[in-house]
Amino acid sequence: MASSHEQTQEQYQTSQITLKVWHPDCWTLETTERVNAGLITHGVYQHDGILSGRFTAYADTTEAIRELAQAIEESPLTDEIKCINEYFNPSLRTGAAGNATQELLVEYEPTYSIHDAFVSRGFVPEEEIRIHDGYEYWTVIVAASRGTIQQRLDEVRSEMDAEITVEGMKSARTDAAESNQSTQLSERQREVFELAQREGYYTWPRDCSASDLADQLDISKTTLLEHLRKAESKILGQLD
Repeated sequence: MASSHEQTQEQYQTSQITLKVWHPDCWTLETTERVNAGLITHGVYQHDGILSGRFTAYADTTEAIRELAQAIEESPLTDEIKCINEYFNPSLRTGAAGNATQELLVEYEPTYSIHDAFVSRGFVPEEEIRIHDGYEYWTVIVAASRGTIQQRLDEVRSEMDAEITVEGMKSARTDAAESNQSTQLSERQREVFELAQREGYYTWPRDCSASDLADQLDISKTTLLEHLRKAESKILGQLD
């Protein structure tokens, strides 16, 4: 039986959690599911009952960026979209996203956001939220026991009719270096590398081929292998 001291430590243990999230009536999920491009959320702010979100749209081509911007503009779940590249130094973000990027400001109703449901329950975003292929990927920190964390996630699921998968969890005791191997990858490189890991591309014998992965991502085999080569080079460099 755990001592009261151990229970207190567990109660206030800070954990980092990686979540894969889907919820209905969300323009970011609907548009990234339709278009072969992704979004990085830099910040969401509320004023006069309207949310304003700052995003980087990224893709392998500028045409895909245009398709995503058009899909966002045409979505009945958004009020307004503005391209704001001219206000920022592109070199600050393009290297962290993909081959083609576009800075966006999007206004929409709070009803269509799951952000407050997480933050109001103590889930603090530690990294920018990644959105691609119809899912949001959150990395959050929370100071609570695992039982409480599970209870709060169930509350978010119920309130937002959401599907939430915990893809990773570590406590403050975990060596952070173990999870930092992919922090220098671009968003597209990380997507491709993580998919390759999940699908068994790096097992022997391989469970899938480069062509299989390319088909899943709707990109050419050459483009996929280029992303993997760059990702592997960066990760191996960090292990030197």
